[in-house]
This record gives sequence, C-alpha cells and structure tokens, in this order.
Amino acid sequence: MNSILLTHARVVLANEVLDDCALLLEEGRITAIDPAHGHGARELDLSGRTLMPGMIDLHCDALEKEVEPRPGVHFPLDFACAQADRRNATAGITTVFHALSFANHELGVRNNAFAAEIARAMAAFQPHALIDNRIHARYEVTDESAPPLLAELLESGMAHLLSFMDHSPGQGQFKDVAAYRAYLSRAYKTTDAALDMLLAQKAEAATSAMTRMSTLAKLARQQGIALASHDDDSPEKIATLIDLGAVISEFPVNLETAQAAKVRGMATLFGAPNILRGRSQSGSMRALDAVLAGVADCLCGDYSAAALLPSVMRLPQLAGIDLAQAVALVTRNPARAAGLDDRGEIAVGKRADLIAVKDLGGLPQAERVWVKGVQVLSAHFDHA
Repeated sequence: MNSILLTHARVVLANEVLDDCALLLEEGRITAIDPAHGHGARELDLSGRTLMPGMIDLHCDALEKEVEPRPGVHFPLDFACAQADRRNATAGITTVFHALSFANHELGVRNNAFAAEIARAMAAFQPHALIDNRIHARYEVTDESAPPLLAELLESGMAHLLSFMDHSPGQGQFKDVAAYRAYLSRAYKTTDAALDMLLAQKAEAATSAMTRMSTLAKLARQQGIALASHDDDSPEKIATLIDLGAVISEFPVNLETAQAAKVRGMATLFGAPNILRGRSQSGSMRALDAVLAGVADCLCGDYSAAALLPSVMRLPQLAGIDLAQAVALVTRNPARAAGLDDRGEIAVGKRADLIAVKDLGGLPQAERVWVKGVQVLSAHFDHA
C-alpha cells in the first residue's frame, strides 16, 4: 500500500487542534503527526480543510429505509446495502452500526426474519463496501420470538451491538397509549383492531421479558459485544440495565436519567438530528441541553446519517465547547463505548480512518474520506 502525506490541514487531535499540520499514512495506519519529511510518500495538500477522524455512528435506522422506502415497498437487499454504505461514506462516517429492530409487533422490515435477512445481506456486502458496516441489533423486549434469531447473529459475528428497547406505552418515548397508537398508525397504517391485538400481546409478553433479556445479555458479554439500553426514563431503569451489563444509554429522555447513567459509568447517546433541528421528535430532552449539562458522551445519526457532521461543527458555537470536544462525541467516545480501540482518534498507530471537511459557506461537508488509508470518497464541490 502506498504511503500518503496529508499536508497543510487543520488537524483535530484528541485534545487539541493543530493548524497547518501534516499526517503520514502507511499500511492503513497513522504513522506520524507533523513529520519533518514524508520519506517519499505521495503528498496531498489539504489547505483550508479540517482533517478529523472518520465518524463512528452507533445507531442509525437509515438502512431500514433503504430497504423499505415506503410501507410494503421493498428494494433488493444488495442494492439497499450498497446505497446505505455510499450514503454513510458521503456523510463522513467510516464505521456505522446499522440499527435493525427485531420487533415483530411493529411490522414492515422490523419483522424478525426480515431483519435477520438484512443483517446477513450486509455481512455479505461488506467485502465490497466503502466503509466498515456493522449491525446494531435492537431487541424489542416484549417480542417472544426474536431471541433465537438474535442468538444466531451474535454467535456468528453478524451482530456487533445489542440494545434492549421497550416501546410499550406508558414509559420511555411513548408516554401513553395514544402516543404509541398514533406512531404505529402513522408508520404502518395499522387498523384499530390490529392495534388492540398488538397491545394485548405486548402486555402479556412483558411478564417474561427479563428472562429473555438476561439470556441475551449473557450471550452478548460472552461474545465481547457491547450492550445498550434504549429510551431510559428513570434512574431505576438505568440500575436494572447496568445489572444486565449495559454500557450505553441511548436517548435518555430526561436530565435526571442521563445524570444517573453518567454517575454509573454508562456512555450516553443522543441524536444528532436533535441538535440540527433544535428539538426532539418525541418530546424528550434536547440533545443540546444534554451537551450543555455535560451529560452527552456520544451523538448518532438516529434517522439521518447526514446530520452528524453539521451538528458537530455547530456545537462549539452552540454549546461553548472546543472543536476537539465536539468531534470526540462522534469519534473517540463512541469508539470507546463500542469497545473499538483501534480507531476514533488521530494518533500514531490508529487506523487511518479520516475525513477532510470543507466549509461550503457555513455548511460543512466531507470532501475526502479515507478508510484504513484508502481514499474511498473524493467530492468536488467547486467546479470553477
């Protein structure tokens, strides 16, 4: 593999930003920061660009939308995987955990067998991929039929992150039955009769949920796979999930719960679209408020991978933090939370997963993307 010397960039390190700095990339790794010379490496001038680690997205549902852009309308899975891979590269994401829901009650691609098929399709596509595509298996804990499929994916290495979610009305993001019914009716055009049956099934299955969760959590720990909780709404729920081995709290819905997660050593995760839009789509706490309160460790794409980069680049102005701190929310912190110690920061010996960011009149965009030292994206925004 040819060595590359990236020169004259504004480089975002773990704790500082260096102007007019160079990086030497060799054999897919970062081998020197601002070296005196490049030992014959091919040089690329990045003047005017910000060079930062490739972003790591722990939770994005966009692959589901690539498969099913409209209810009941499905694309071939290899096509959908290729589009998701390309979209993430364009967004500056070099490692993505595609969130697939195993929740038969929610229909569509969240049917357990279909979700498992998508996970297998992404594993098959990965040898051709631009970036590192991984699977975040989201288990709806009131679903009794998913655990065997999830166990198979965990044991075969096709699932790389496991989260427990409970969309039963009355807690989490759905504060009451009406909110949950409205969500399902809007998303899946579900009839009232079908909704009544679904809610009754969820209530019955909830009684044995903890047994299923304990079994899957033990398997995840054995496989070295990080475990997350979802839509935590109380310190008590945080304590329960920590007892199961959870290390990530996704979208805690209020400040008290986010603080409890931090105190107990969990990494907290919030949605970048929430930053960009200025509010939560479900009425939970704003991600910006979490950053301001010091309880946000990571940001994710949630339902829009493209929202990550502009959200991060706005945070220094919005939250009064420095650029290195903002970038850590989508690089070093999620890498640590997921147990990926080979990436997430610009440091000697780390994977050369990098993005060169160009500012387009206030809109930051990934102009070049490298994965293990190989340039997988080059965009030309100015044609003059």
